[in-house]
Amino acid sequence: MELELAPVEIRVLGSLIEKERTTPDYYPLTLNALAAACNQKSNREPVMTLTEAEITQALDNLRAKHLVWLRSDAGARVPKYEHNLATYLGLADAECAVLCVLMLRGPQTVGEIRSRTGRMHEFSNLKAVEETLASLISWTDGPLVKELSRQPGRKESRFTHLLAGEHFTAEEKMPESNSSSSNEPRDDRESGRIARLEEEVRHLDQELKALKQDFSAFKEQFQ
Repeated sequence: MELELAPVEIRVLGSLIEKERTTPDYYPLTLNALAAACNQKSNREPVMTLTEAEITQALDNLRAKHLVWLRSDAGARVPKYEHNLATYLGLADAECAVLCVLMLRGPQTVGEIRSRTGRMHEFSNLKAVEETLASLISWTDGPLVKELSRQPGRKESRFTHLLAGEHFTAEEKMPESNSSSSNEPRDDRESGRIARLEEEVRHLDQELKALKQDFSAFKEQFQ
């Protein structure tokens, strides 16, 4: 099954899936909240800076493919969006979680997938992740995931989604960045860790502001 989704469509769809499972009280998402989710500096690879116009176009494309629904509840002033990927493909909870992290963070090893899906689905062990990957690789209507060739210097294979077809980005073919190498000076690694934490705090502040705006719009309905 080749959906041939564009990078922005993949980011939008992945963000909707993630927020449905990690912040269900604020799902479906408004355009404002979705933009904040798409442009997160943490848990995203690559980091994107998408405009609302770009996100809106991606949403229109995804709606045409029946992968996203527009929610306009009676009395609501702000439209919201929800994904339909799990229903469209017939995905189980574990399968949807694995696809989500691959969409948001690129190719990953079995261990990375297990650690990064924790808030969406808790795998009991690595074997459970491998079984889910095997299911997605042997999907009835065509593979949804592919195992990449092991790169020089890597001990484990990585897996990538195929929602953009068989075309891999340059990032997927590049060797792992040396930024996390054990040869990197400790002070540099510590600075990098602090920088990532600061970015995450800034992102959380951005999401909080978006949620406050949504709540204010909701309150106005009763005034």
